Amino acid sequence: MSAQTSPAEKGLNPGLMCQESYACSGTDEAIFECDECCSLQCLRCEEELHRQERLRNHERIRLKPGHVPYCDLCKGLSGHLPGVRQRAIVRCQTCKINLCLECQKRTHSGGNKRRHPVTVYNVSNLQESLEAEEMDEETKRKKMTEKVVSFLLVDENEEIQVTNEEDFIRKLDCKPDQHLKVVSIFGNTGDGKSHTLNHTFFYGREVFKTSPTQESCTVGVWAAYDPVHKVAVIDTEGLLGATVNLSQRTRLLLKVLAISDLVIYRTHADRLHNDLFKFLGDASEAYLKHFTKELKATTARCGLDVPLSTLGPAVIIFHETVHTQLLGSDHPSEVPEKLIQDRFRKLGRFPEAFSSIHYKGTRTYNPPTDFSGLRRALEQLLENNTTRSPRHPGVIFKALKALSDRFSGEIPDDQMAHSSFFPDEYFTCSSLCLSCGVGCKKSMNHGKEGVPHEAKSRCRYSHQYDNRVYTCKAPGWVTVLICFPCRYVIECPNCGVVYRSRQYWFGNQDPVDTVVRTEIVHVWPGTDGFLKDNNNAAQRLLDGMNFMAQSVSELSLGPTKAVTSWLTDQIAPAYWRPNSQILSCNKCATSFKDNDTKHHCRACGEGFCDSCSSKTRPVPERGWGPAPVRVCDNCYEARNVQLAVTEAQVDDEGGTLIARKVGEAVQNTLGAVVTAIDIPLGLVKDAARPAYWVPDHEILHCHNCRKEFSIKLSKHHCRACGQGFCDECSHDRRAVPSRGWDHPVRVCFNCNKKPGDL
Repeated sequence: MSAQTSPAEKGLNPGLMCQESYACSGTDEAIFECDECCSLQCLRCEEELHRQERLRNHERIRLKPGHVPYCDLCKGLSGHLPGVRQRAIVRCQTCKINLCLECQKRTHSGGNKRRHPVTVYNVSNLQESLEAEEMDEETKRKKMTEKVVSFLLVDENEEIQVTNEEDFIRKLDCKPDQHLKVVSIFGNTGDGKSHTLNHTFFYGREVFKTSPTQESCTVGVWAAYDPVHKVAVIDTEGLLGATVNLSQRTRLLLKVLAISDLVIYRTHADRLHNDLFKFLGDASEAYLKHFTKELKATTARCGLDVPLSTLGPAVIIFHETVHTQLLGSDHPSEVPEKLIQDRFRKLGRFPEAFSSIHYKGTRTYNPPTDFSGLRRALEQLLENNTTRSPRHPGVIFKALKALSDRFSGEIPDDQMAHSSFFPDEYFTCSSLCLSCGVGCKKSMNHGKEGVPHEAKSRCRYSHQYDNRVYTCKAPGWVTVLICFPCRYVIECPNCGVVYRSRQYWFGNQDPVDTVVRTEIVHVWPGTDGFLKDNNNAAQRLLDGMNFMAQSVSELSLGPTKAVTSWLTDQIAPAYWRPNSQILSCNKCATSFKDNDTKHHCRACGEGFCDSCSSKTRPVPERGWGPAPVRVCDNCYEARNVQLAVTEAQVDDEGGTLIARKVGEAVQNTLGAVVTAIDIPLGLVKDAARPAYWVPDHEILHCHNCRKEFSIKLSKHHCRACGQGFCDECSHDRRAVPSRGWDHPVRVCFNCNKKPGDL
């Protein structure tokens, strides 16, 4: 950069001396000005300094006649662009510094410094040179933004449109190690947000699309990089303009606000409307309630070197009027920011999350709008790194990705009462307890981190889900172990066995009164712990039979056989041959005596002796599920041949199948009964029904068509929801694996319409 200076160049600026004193001790005349060193330099100092590797690429200029140096004290921020320093008007000969007008008044207007001799620079052409310099600077900046283009960052469905961190940096067109801030804009649709960004950052170029039509020109979130101010500029969709996915699109705005360092709220109204204050107030509340914690977690989870600030961005309210005065014009003694804070308080909104709120207004008598005041205010705030520091673009993407992963999912607009711009439903888990309808209070998508659902209030018992669990009165969950038919043991992991159902022949107390306590728990979607209750019906019937068994004192084999034979016929599936018709084994033809046991093959339904039906295999086609059950020798040998069972047969058999399973367990209990007790079929079936079925006596009319039941109109239970329906409303057949029905059974009209497995 430097070169030998000619003798003619010396003496051009005799009042400008070298300010470095690196090689000349400050006695030589200045020949160069280095903007990055911020000093005037003589020939020797310029050469010695810029031989160093770190200073080699500094921009230096040769001084011309009449050159006016920069002020040595001020930062040049009052009304000037960042990086453009004030020119000096005098040089203090005593202090050896150059001073602009403001710095001279500030430092040399009082005391002994008033008497310091000064040299006045030739400022006759200073204004023209400054204007030319600023024009050159603006031309340079315009050239830097010529190739800037915007890209879709997030669509209206909250889906990020960049694949990864590298793709984000590539589309932003900046260096990976570049430190930058984020500026975003909000406001109602049609208020000129995109137009404002184009003129504030890109000198009027249409980086963000604008449109004169009624349709919104910005859908989703768009981003672009301003290389002049080193900021990522984000344009958002206007408020009050969306007609579909309104809740998701509103929630998206808060995600953008959370990653922003500076927010512009653009309003083109003669007076500030309440929706501005409500939006910012609700955004502040939601930010503190839901996003502060998540931003801290993101810093730890992503291992970010730069911690994400938990204090929200600064806000500039850019207010453009035409017919009315700007805010505060009629109250010269009060600053506009104080009037804005008073307005927030009157509306009951408190923007505590924002680091600061500023007002910048402009009155447009004749177009175009003047954006220079907004630009200066933005530049001053961007220079302030006290609250929010610049960070790498990768950190910005990780923060946005983490917030999108956490707060995502559909929000049904028809179920949302929009009393707030950002209700809790936008950010909390949408799952509702199936039993009581209370919502989960955890954040969205907490299940991905293994965090269980949690509700604010207690649940209520629902027979449909049987959501009652048992705990030991000494702290600890209990386990019910079925040891033999009709017998069970309650075991606590801390206390061991705490209850035996048949510890004594009679006089056994209820375990709920002695060793366990009950608790009603919530039933969340996707959990089937309370749906499969295959043992509940059998256990209740067994308990009833145990009570009868404990009430007798004599045993008699004959009456017991009579009861079991009668009970078997009452609750047998439709395809079983009745016991009264079975006189001999269907295979070996051995005649049955009074005390001989008859066995039914679960596949063909015929009666056999024990030796001819000792084998087992699964018979799912008859509704017995995947577990092996008793079959005759012939059906066992033909196990690879699928039985042809019609749909009507399956329905008829399914109605008594559970009762039959219960009956098999009951037979052992009935061995203790002394006389044949006439057990009505209705009682047995009621006890055998699953716990989630609505009891018959509570079903007065069809749950769907509301027809009243009578002797002629039969009740049918849907195997999925457990409600009662007429035949017309429950003639469909589907498997209900969540309830333990792995073959087609009766379901209602509404459950049949549900997609996927029931």
